[in-house]
Amino acid sequence: MTASASVAGATGDAGHTGDHDDAALPADPGHWLHDLIADLLPPMRSITGEGVRTTLRTVARALGPEVPLTVHEVPSGAPALDWAVPREWNVGSARLIGPDGKTVVDAADNPLHLLGYSTPVRARMPLDELRPHLFSMPDRPGWVPYRTSYYNENWGFCLTDQQLGALPDGEYEVEIDTTLTDGSLTYGEIVLPGETSDEFLITTHTCHPAMANDNCSGIATATLLARALAAGPRRHTFRLLFIPGTIGSITWLARNRDSIDRIRHGLVLTGLGDRNDPTYKRSRRGDAAVDRAAAVALAETGRPHRVVDFSPYGYDERQFCSPGFDLPVGRFGRGQHGEYPQYHTSADDLEFVTPESLADSFAILRRTIEICERNRTWCNTAPYGEPQLGRRGLYRAIGATMNRQAIEMGLLWVLNLADGTRSLLDIAERADLPFDTVAEAADALAGVDLLAEAGADPADAPGG
Repeated sequence: MTASASVAGATGDAGHTGDHDDAALPADPGHWLHDLIADLLPPMRSITGEGVRTTLRTVARALGPEVPLTVHEVPSGAPALDWAVPREWNVGSARLIGPDGKTVVDAADNPLHLLGYSTPVRARMPLDELRPHLFSMPDRPGWVPYRTSYYNENWGFCLTDQQLGALPDGEYEVEIDTTLTDGSLTYGEIVLPGETSDEFLITTHTCHPAMANDNCSGIATATLLARALAAGPRRHTFRLLFIPGTIGSITWLARNRDSIDRIRHGLVLTGLGDRNDPTYKRSRRGDAAVDRAAAVALAETGRPHRVVDFSPYGYDERQFCSPGFDLPVGRFGRGQHGEYPQYHTSADDLEFVTPESLADSFAILRRTIEICERNRTWCNTAPYGEPQLGRRGLYRAIGATMNRQAIEMGLLWVLNLADGTRSLLDIAERADLPFDTVAEAADALAGVDLLAEAGADPADAPGG
């Protein structure tokens, strides 16, 4: 049976102070995110264990008491599609002691020093016997690599290649105090009800230890998004997941198969703080509303960015976009996995991520969400001939504006194309007008009963 508990943070920078979501945000989001990343770095995280629970407690504190985080515990051995929930791994301590009695590496100094999911070991052995259990990066001799062995029992230490090359012959003492026992997989979930049951899914992985960009940046940004979304009106119901990579998304999908047909949009967040250009990876569908909204949000910045096609490699988007589910879920980040040398190394530290990049990523994500929230499919209630806009006061309302022509064209395009089959994103693209111009025109027309909503993003329903 899955256990769950609601965790409310004891402290927070701001509370729910009104309808405008900015009231719940820190004055300087970039530095707030950078500070939260610093708090998230220390725990010995993996796909299961106390490190994940510690991380979720940090998230809960940052959320504040008005955004409850529900923590789920799924028992080891529970079926999860073609997988099973693994045994729970916890670390007491892990040290490698040299022939002179001095400590060579200690996981207390950096969680990356211990091979993830190492089995417990207490032994003495010569260097030649030890070497297969030591991992370094010859091409980056001063960095510690991140290595794991989740599903094949093994043990080991990660260290710099400089340290490895300096090891003298002799007897080494291995002290790895870990447990690998039946326990549970832990994940966090926030559900923010909206005007409709149509869902916007936001997920981020919690399993990577001691690395700022991958993925403390995703955890921190999802936390701040939750605060912003909780403070404002919402059309969609927002569901935010803090899950271990791969097995976490697979487990969640297995346990929520009956409700995933409500997901209309989705974003996987990872690698949001480096100096690379912001990058959006499309869903498997390639033309989902969230794919188009992200492209609009990026283009609006006027700065270099990338939109790349889906591939079945990467992060949890490949689970949500597996063919049986085919959900409209894309991924947002900056530098992609494997594209920057700091990836999965000790060089992915606080200096590698910047407040400026974090704030920029946060702003682009908010804009993407805003576009999805405003994108609707309308029907013209007076489709026979052009309705008289003047007597409804619409022309007077725009008479003194600088962009009268654009707004007027927005009204006319919406009236012409709002036939129940085209969304506002479709209309903006066809009319070659900014999305906001079209959305504001639709709001104005709906306000005088010339539009009626046809449905919420029907093309993005699974199988649609």
